[in-house]
Amino acid sequence: FIRKVVSERRPFFTVLWFGSPHGPYSGTAEDVALQHARKLLRSTILVDGHNDLPYAIRRFKDAPGDIVAYDLRKPTPGDTDLARLRAGGLGAPFWSVYIPGEVRDSGYARIQLEQIDIAKRVIARYPDVFVPAFTAADVRKAYAQGKIGSLLGMEGGHAIENSLGALRSYYELGARYMTLTHNVTLDWADAANDVPRNNGLTAFGKEVVREMNRLGMIVDLAHTSPAVMSQALSVTEAPVIWSHAAARGITDVPRNVPDSILARLPKNGGVVMMTFVPGFVSQAVANYGAQVTAVRDSIAKRFPNDNDAQFKAVAAWRETHPTPIATISDVADHLDHIKKIAGAAHVGIGGDFDGITETVQGLEDVSTYPTLFAELLKRGWTATELKGLAGENVLRVLKGAESVSALLRKSRPSSTKTIQQLDGRRP
Repeated sequence: FIRKVVSERRPFFTVLWFGSPHGPYSGTAEDVALQHARKLLRSTILVDGHNDLPYAIRRFKDAPGDIVAYDLRKPTPGDTDLARLRAGGLGAPFWSVYIPGEVRDSGYARIQLEQIDIAKRVIARYPDVFVPAFTAADVRKAYAQGKIGSLLGMEGGHAIENSLGALRSYYELGARYMTLTHNVTLDWADAANDVPRNNGLTAFGKEVVREMNRLGMIVDLAHTSPAVMSQALSVTEAPVIWSHAAARGITDVPRNVPDSILARLPKNGGVVMMTFVPGFVSQAVANYGAQVTAVRDSIAKRFPNDNDAQFKAVAAWRETHPTPIATISDVADHLDHIKKIAGAAHVGIGGDFDGITETVQGLEDVSTYPTLFAELLKRGWTATELKGLAGENVLRVLKGAESVSALLRKSRPSSTKTIQQLDGRRP
């Protein structure tokens, strides 16, 4: 019915929709869809696979790393605070404990531990809102209590510093997924946005996947090369995720998931958690970004060693070449595509809020999830499909990882293999 009203372009009509189990609703077709979406999200658990709030706090210019100064009970400068979390209906975020892969000042472990500490202190500071979550059952219990079940996800296998012992320690600290790479190729895994050196996963990389399966830590393939994606799917004994990614068949950039990989998800049971990064969801935005890079390189050659001239020339070019806008329709196109190739059971949400400097129009912060669900309702997505997208699909993955772990822990001890033993490289 909503699609019919929209197709007939009747925005000024008052529409009464009695056909929904949640009805009646009134207003324009857009109002009807949004009311329905809000009602649906009040009846299911909304999980976001990737929110960078801990890193936003670390980089807070007024008081870096200060969770008290970055007060979530007030409007924050970023994309996340308590009021907007409630408005958006978020039930269970994976707080990303991201650290840059380029940092070398003291090794990765110190910074990784600091990020886990920030996330845990944030959760503890608002006990009326957040509760720590480590399992799918924990998430459901938190939801039943009217609280937000808070999970931790590590973004980048560089943090384990080629150590399976470190991997196990991070799991014990609460990390329930690990993105195998971030933007930097590792000694054991190739990143999508870096030069490949390993033809995918090395022998040690495959051992990392197996040990994650044994632990019950979800393998996250966002940021990895297609070769890593393919090989991880062949090695893993548990479902995988892409915590924040999109479909390469819609926007052809290295960070997105190829159709050949999407087609393998039904067998694995995994989930692509749709991100809201403009350059990943809009081909026009992606092309513009590549064009800006080319223009900057050209200008740098014209004005070598003159930063002021370079800045002015780039600014002048931008004046006549405005940035394209990514829209909710673009995001919905990706979800339709993933649904078509992999199936509705293999989609989720991974916004990347507080980890991006530009946002999709209409998806500016954590309050805006219902708007996306309203768009999908207008496209004919069913309530069952939307509940899967919201959180049931990824909770199935989390439960699957737990079940595989329970079996493997009975038959397989902790791996003591090293990268030196398996790959002939330094540990």
